[in-house]
Amino acid sequence: MAAAIEQRNATSAPRKCANESNPLPAAPTLLGETLMDAILECCCGIDVHKDNLKACLIKGSLTKKPSITIKSFSTLTSDLLDLKDWLEQEGCTQVAIESTGVYWKPVFNILEDSLTIVLANARDIKNVPGRKTDIKDCQWIAQLLRCGLIKSSFIPPQPIRELRDLTRYRKKLIEQITAEKNRIQKFLEDANIKLSSVATDIHGASGRAIINALLEGHTDPAELAGLAKGVLRNKLKELEAALRGFLRDHHRFMIKHCLDHIAYLESAIADLGVQIDKLLEPYQAEVARLMEIPGVKKKAAECIIAEIGVDMSCFPSADHISSWAGVSPGNNESAGKFRSGRTTHGNRWLSATLQEAAWAAAKTKGTYFKAKYHRLAARRGKKRASVAVGHAILKTAYYLIKEKFSFKDLGEDFFDKLNEQKTTERLVKRLEKLGHKVILQPLENAA
Repeated sequence: MAAAIEQRNATSAPRKCANESNPLPAAPTLLGETLMDAILECCCGIDVHKDNLKACLIKGSLTKKPSITIKSFSTLTSDLLDLKDWLEQEGCTQVAIESTGVYWKPVFNILEDSLTIVLANARDIKNVPGRKTDIKDCQWIAQLLRCGLIKSSFIPPQPIRELRDLTRYRKKLIEQITAEKNRIQKFLEDANIKLSSVATDIHGASGRAIINALLEGHTDPAELAGLAKGVLRNKLKELEAALRGFLRDHHRFMIKHCLDHIAYLESAIADLGVQIDKLLEPYQAEVARLMEIPGVKKKAAECIIAEIGVDMSCFPSADHISSWAGVSPGNNESAGKFRSGRTTHGNRWLSATLQEAAWAAAKTKGTYFKAKYHRLAARRGKKRASVAVGHAILKTAYYLIKEKFSFKDLGEDFFDKLNEQKTTERLVKRLEKLGHKVILQPLENAA
């Protein structure tokens, strides 16, 4: 055995080391990494922070080792203008910036008009562990940009960005109103007043009238119950029992301030609505098309346009925009097995709007989206079904805006007509299991 092993080792070719006469070729390196094919002769990578930034300029031939210049600048406007002048003098054509919070925006505002800006997702350009410094970060960003390995994030034009600020701020104010209403409910519960147990909406016409009477000092349950309107008057006895409590001056003080804050927020939302309508004047045709989609009303259409704009050339396909929004199924496959299909992270503002529209579309009558929702909810659950409907709404919006089509619903019977024979056989089997004898006859001969 030993002799056989020695003979095999003697006949095998020896492996040469790098310090021998015929060394193995070493991979060329740039900035300590393996050299990749360059496509830009002059570009810059910027690592941005709140008060300062590091800029790495790579300049030179695509086939030779380029020159590297690294400079530091503050994020004050005067220094950013100096950065712009330096890049223009060097003949830089593209700049890559890591999307760090909101700190990339001042740099983008200065360089937007004269240079091509590539806004990079921090997840996609993370360097190898153990090499984390500001200088190495800007070098790594510049090298990736030079080799065309950075995928630019979607940055809408300035009018759409302004519209996006307004719609997002309006959503935040609406959330604050909901929070204030929940606080009022908390104070009423603390005072043993169970108004929400009887009234569906304590902030409707009847609920507001009762709460205002409580703030004015009225405590008689029968008198308070008499303020009910509409269908709530059918529950006067239950309402009278629910309004028997112990409302103190502290509760009145807190509830009054909550109501004042709600009134202020509603006024601010109305002002935002006026400004949003003003910015949406050039996009009325797109808003009208989107409102044809079941479940999409005016506010939802405004939010969709604010998030994706009206220029669909930024998104190569409907699948691309769905992935960007985070509403398309994920792809996690290894060794031939699909581990997960959960959606990925995306635009949370757009995905939230699509979910609201999907729940509304699931309640419409005779529509394709309702049929799709109930078809999936039976197998996958309501939440997954709503995500799928939101996905379908976004793809529909993409084609309506891109191709300038008018919406045409496929109908609630769309899935039944995809394979009529299979649908018929399935329904016949269900009836036979219930003990019925089924005889099929075409409708025109049934009479």
